[in-house]
Amino acid sequence: MKLPRRNFLHLAAGAAALPAISGIARAQVYPSRPITMIVPFPAGGGTDVLARIMAERMRISLGQSIVIENVTGGYGTIGVGRTARAAPDGYTIDMGQFSSHVVPGAITNLPYDAERDFEPIGGLGRLPLLLYAKKTMPGKDLQELIAWLKANPGKASHGNVTVTMHAFAALFQKETGTQFQLVPYRGEAPAIQDLLAGHIDLVWTGPTSLMHVRSGGIKAYLVTAKDRLSSAPNIPTAAEVGLPAFTFSPWWGMFAPKGTPKTVIEKLNGAAVEALADPVVRQRLLASLEMDISPPSEQTPAFLGWLVKSDIEKWWPIIKAAGIKDE
Repeated sequence: MKLPRRNFLHLAAGAAALPAISGIARAQVYPSRPITMIVPFPAGGGTDVLARIMAERMRISLGQSIVIENVTGGYGTIGVGRTARAAPDGYTIDMGQFSSHVVPGAITNLPYDAERDFEPIGGLGRLPLLLYAKKTMPGKDLQELIAWLKANPGKASHGNVTVTMHAFAALFQKETGTQFQLVPYRGEAPAIQDLLAGHIDLVWTGPTSLMHVRSGGIKAYLVTAKDRLSSAPNIPTAAEVGLPAFTFSPWWGMFAPKGTPKTVIEKLNGAAVEALADPVVRQRLLASLEMDISPPSEQTPAFLGWLVKSDIEKWWPIIKAAGIKDE
């Protein structure tokens, strides 16, 4: 039986539309399988802790698990580079930060563009740094520490975990007229372990190591936050000890590969925003990291994109002027 020409054309048009409809349906059910979140630093550090807390809560919103993959090395650039090269389908994202997405481009040639090769998902929060020292380090306060370092140039050692910590160490030497060795580490946890054991003398890192200060295993000389931490009120701010240039708190944010569909970014952002609004998550982030959670206006993809751009413009000249080089 022959079909009338009009009916035949209708059927043909419908068949041609099926692939497009199928593609739309697939996009609407994202995610349909587990998502990989790359953490560009070892397990146990602040970035890893944040990633695991966020992944656990985002799973509820997304209906799929988020698998954490620690990809270490290169001051975070190896893990970030893997994200840049991943398929832009929303199934590979990274827990980025100031140290991994801004600073490296100032000291080395990257195989990706830090500003253009990623889709920002949203800002999460900020974390101040502290200058820690082994418990036997001479100097009961910062001025005494500086005096000892000046009297013993090159004898102390500093553990570099990220490029940010490298930058802070280099700037500290420049601002105080001191000199000490810079020892590279692949992550915060091994650096703090060596600090506790007395194998190195100094480390710039976040509040996650305050537990060791409380237990007497190490000590801390200052914090880069604008105000003293409520959990460590005896530690002065950088401004209070005469180093106002060190008043800066690095940030955290999530990123996807360039070209990831807007609808996928919106879903991931929504899950992150819901996580940050959860009272249980907020309490865990405060207790574990002393993290200053971003306000809603800073949790958007647009804000995180602007933050990366503005920090590149601000910090690259500072880092280059300090003469910091890739080791």
